[in-house]
Amino acid sequence: MPVSQHQGQEMVATPILAAREVNKQYGNTKVLDHLSMEVPRGSIYGLLGPNGAGKTTFIRIANQITAPDSGEMLFQGRRLQRNDIAQIGYLPEERGLYRKMKVGEQALYLARLKGLSKADAWRRISWWFDRFETGSWWNKKVEELSKGMQQKLQFIITVLHEPSLLILDEPFSGFDPVNAELLKSEIMRLRDNGATVMLSTHNMASVEEMCDHISLINKSKCILQGNVAQIRREYKSGEYEIGFTGDETALTEALNTHGCTVSNSGLPGKIKIHAPEKSGNQLLELAIACVKVQSFNEILPSMNDIFIRQVTQK
Repeated sequence: MPVSQHQGQEMVATPILAAREVNKQYGNTKVLDHLSMEVPRGSIYGLLGPNGAGKTTFIRIANQITAPDSGEMLFQGRRLQRNDIAQIGYLPEERGLYRKMKVGEQALYLARLKGLSKADAWRRISWWFDRFETGSWWNKKVEELSKGMQQKLQFIITVLHEPSLLILDEPFSGFDPVNAELLKSEIMRLRDNGATVMLSTHNMASVEEMCDHISLINKSKCILQGNVAQIRREYKSGEYEIGFTGDETALTEALNTHGCTVSNSGLPGKIKIHAPEKSGNQLLELAIACVKVQSFNEILPSMNDIFIRQVTQK
């Protein structure tokens, strides 16, 4: 697959997946309401929302498990077709492995279902098993594996056919920190090698660390979408942190005089400033006149803060 131009650039190309005014209703419950979004190629795209927001329904439509009542889903710039499923890898939140089947046999069987020849399946399974250090599992039954080990296996099976679009639903659930980092690095490596990843997760730290773009769904509607860094900048509220040596009292008085609110950061030689009406340069000038500034940082809101603010606001 071609190497993406992710670093420092936005991909200028037809979105790999796009929803156009997608509606879905079950009985009297509207699950998706005129939902539109675009997933850029070569990106990690966060699909966010509280439980019951409509994320799983959207994923099921993208995987052709169900169909929208109206609107359309586009893949590679054209209406999603049945054979497009061969280019999609789907890791559901509820894992689906045959518990009594041996690991190696199951991986081979599922790879063949994805259209791989036996030779290609063997080669790719061996490569991934070596990479994840899971070769010793070959003759074990799935039920003998821990939850984390089963998730490793399911991830391998999901990516074996080298899909252009990966849809991963809560992929880190149940992983210990070491294996969660391993999976993160593999997802980002796949992205850097040209794959597009749609990541559905409640872990906002992972969103900040990994995602290039997000859509936030709440009560069947998309209420926020865009580039993660830009969204965090748009929601900034004039919070700063200054590290310094010198007279803290003089610094605090100067800042208070100019309408700033100062609070303790919890660390010696550092204070937090709330100053929505001041620029960073203005605050820095005030500080330099009083103390020796060692560090100066603008504090952007976390994705977790933005998520809560957007979902709970009336």
